Amino acid sequence: MPPNQKLPMLVTDGPGRRPTQAEAEEAVRTLIRWAGDDPTREGLLETPSRVARAYGEWFSGYDQDAGAVLRRTFAEVGGYDEIVVLKAIAFSSHCEHHMAPITGFVHIGYLPRRRVVGISKLARLVHAFARRLQVQERLTAEIADTLQEVLQPRGVAVMVEATHGCMTTRGVDAREATMVTSRMLGAFRENPATRREFFAAIGK
Repeated sequence: MPPNQKLPMLVTDGPGRRPTQAEAEEAVRTLIRWAGDDPTREGLLETPSRVARAYGEWFSGYDQDAGAVLRRTFAEVGGYDEIVVLKAIAFSSHCEHHMAPITGFVHIGYLPRRRVVGISKLARLVHAFARRLQVQERLTAEIADTLQEVLQPRGVAVMVEATHGCMTTRGVDAREATMVTSRMLGAFRENPATRREFFAAIGK
């Protein structure tokens, strides 16, 4: 599926329908009981609705067309044709294996061909993909591929640095571990000097 298309949503009826808010809240109550607590005690009475609302925010990327975020571009840039870099875009996501938090930063660079995009749109693109169940490698590729497909620049560079709750709070308990992934397209893949310029711009 092209990266700029919305992900298919569950249907509203039948065996594959999307659960209702009430059903989501009941699932949270089940998890509370499974964990060993009582969902009817005072401190937990509102927890199911809070969790459902939080999930609605954390996974709002499923309702977004990531590519549409980039479709408004600007041509009046005074002939500027050098690297555009936006670094340290903070994001939070959840891994699809444990639904544990992934938190970190995305660095984006691109070489415009004729047009540029507003910098806030780059952050919105990151959030559109991050607010889904993810693996970091796919998140990196989706951001880079969508930028390349929609903007058609001379090249795209994306680096993601993140910590994974599935490693830092459980399992191997590697609290200082940070995962780094990158995707280089066009001039950033083909030209080592252009790639070095990107890494220097983000302080790497």
